[in-house]
Amino acid sequence: MFVCTLLTDPTVRNLEGALVESLRNAWGGGDAQWLSPDEAAEFSLAQLPANQWDVWADVQKMGVDLVIQPAEGRRKRMLIADMDSTMIQQECIDELADVAGVGDRVKDITACAMNGELDFEAAIRVRVCLLRDLPESVIGDVLATRITLMPGGPALLATMKAAGAYAALVSGGFTAFTAAVAGQLGFDENRANTLLVADGVLTGEVGMPILGQQAKVDALDQITARLGLVDADVLAVGDGANDLGMLRRAGMGVALHAKPSVAAQCDVRVNFGDLTALLFLQGYARSEFVGA
Repeated sequence: MFVCTLLTDPTVRNLEGALVESLRNAWGGGDAQWLSPDEAAEFSLAQLPANQWDVWADVQKMGVDLVIQPAEGRRKRMLIADMDSTMIQQECIDELADVAGVGDRVKDITACAMNGELDFEAAIRVRVCLLRDLPESVIGDVLATRITLMPGGPALLATMKAAGAYAALVSGGFTAFTAAVAGQLGFDENRANTLLVADGVLTGEVGMPILGQQAKVDALDQITARLGLVDADVLAVGDGANDLGMLRRAGMGVALHAKPSVAAQCDVRVNFGDLTALLFLQGYARSEFVGA
């Protein structure tokens, strides 16, 4: 059995009942269940529709996300998440670079790296080098004035944690940021790269080893082994090329507002919903959200 979930931007709430019923009838689905009025609904399917991706493309034009997945084991026991442009709305290194006066140069490199056009390790070295001599205190300033949580993140963490799930924040960014974001949202652990500092200023170097795509896969493997879980128990979410390894490995890998080249390689794509979409995809109704 499979489940088809339809959802939309919670600030717009433009999911029409007629669309849900039309698809349910066309695909011979079970009765529709509304997880949130005008925002998210689901129905069961006996088999995968042959025209799934054609319909997906059509409803995307309406501002609607459509995901079909196996019904069994949807509620996950572990969340592993990227940070930049996933749990927060910014790319931390771009914000630091903007303060340092090299914002445009670094943003271009970041965009290429996240789209898989540049080697991640080489790209991070070049970008961090451009931050040389930036006062360490700027990190705290950026956290306080420029970093905002992705909508839906607090509810996602609180709801999954209340259900007993473990949460890990694993980033190709920097520990100075992941520690703060993890603490704010309630992640159980965080892993990231380290910006090296000497005499109160950034040296322009990053600590070794550099955490890239493989490090995220390794984190998933290590944490599941430690907790006695398997890949199928894991929900992974990210947006960039360095997230693809963990997105493919996890039982549910969600490309959230992802770069086009990344989304094209993932079966679960959320382009309009916020992080609460990950709860709807697990079958949670909005009435079950914690702290929302």
